[in-house]
Amino acid sequence: MQAGSNVLNALAIANYRSLREVIVPLGALNIVTGPNGSGKSSVYRALRLLAQTARGGVIGSLAREGGLPSTLWAGPERFSRGMLTGDLPVQGTRRSEPVNLRLGFAGDQFSYAIDLGLPTIKASTTAFALDPVIKRECIWSGPLLRPSALLVDRQGASIRTRDDSGDWQTIPQPVATFDSMMTEFSDPRTAPEMIAVREQIRSWRFYDHFRTDSESPVRLPQIGTHTPVLSDDGADLAAALQTIREIGDAGALDAAIDDAFPGSSVSVASLEGRFEVTMHQHGLLRPLKGAELSDGTLRYLLLVAALLTPRPPALLVLNEPETSLHPDLLAALARLIARAARHSQVVVVSHAARLIAALEREDGSHSIVLEKELGATRIAGADDLDLPPWKWPAR
Repeated sequence: MQAGSNVLNALAIANYRSLREVIVPLGALNIVTGPNGSGKSSVYRALRLLAQTARGGVIGSLAREGGLPSTLWAGPERFSRGMLTGDLPVQGTRRSEPVNLRLGFAGDQFSYAIDLGLPTIKASTTAFALDPVIKRECIWSGPLLRPSALLVDRQGASIRTRDDSGDWQTIPQPVATFDSMMTEFSDPRTAPEMIAVREQIRSWRFYDHFRTDSESPVRLPQIGTHTPVLSDDGADLAAALQTIREIGDAGALDAAIDDAFPGSSVSVASLEGRFEVTMHQHGLLRPLKGAELSDGTLRYLLLVAALLTPRPPALLVLNEPETSLHPDLLAALARLIARAARHSQVVVVSHAARLIAALEREDGSHSIVLEKELGATRIAGADDLDLPPWKWPAR
């Protein structure tokens, strides 16, 4: 893994969809799995939502999901013993805490948490009364929140930072309730930790269901420029593969293709600056163009480009990468993912037993099996002693 990177020890989520209170332990190579409906997609979406804090998009992302009321945990605030044993029906209880949706992570260097809630203003005074507001954000050193470890603290509109002598300094410029402090404050002198955490989160990469239909731009020639990072939609696949060949690990690229398709090779044709993927397959007299490749072959090439990036991210998240792949390709994909985990922390969300089994055989792999109990997602077989310690900042 990259030297000096802030490796995540845990992901913390509270009151997001089925994730009533989940602390997910993390290692170098993480496999999130479980039955359909167990909460795998919610974990993936929560991670993406957390990543939006560093890009100023967390409120907009929640709005696209239907707003805070639609994304909040729909069950009771807590379960009584009788509810858990089935002696009593599941029913609402008197709320003891304010409505909140909380996201955070614990890192070996820095940790971060954000607490979103409902506005206190009356609906008659604004048209944005359903927009969530950021109640608190914190950055602290090390994985465990303690008063002495707190480095940057945002409460409401106020931000304060701890200086070198340990004293608190209040930032004179207030921050709007719908803006994260991660995007609104960037003074490297008074809060270098915020810069470090923000840039770490901005480096995270997510790949989820590439388009490979007949109209997909991946199949068509595209203007090519140096592309060390494959785009979210994969439209720049040809440029990304050529970049790997010229400034990345060309040997690993060739090996990845031969591992999945023995005797085959991939090249990039360039015509007046437009790049197109071509594939030479054993037994054929001419190379196949991108428009001729099967969905599974094209998707595998997209994953190769994502995983062999010359610019590895701090965190790489793949959601159901097995989609459209032939089962025979999953072992080769697992080896590619394991290779990427040498340079980045990797999270794979999957329900493909063959891929999961192959990944679990890799050194440093960490399996996270989800299940549901009374509608709430939990980690199967784990109790509080098995989970990393975590404490939410109070409002």
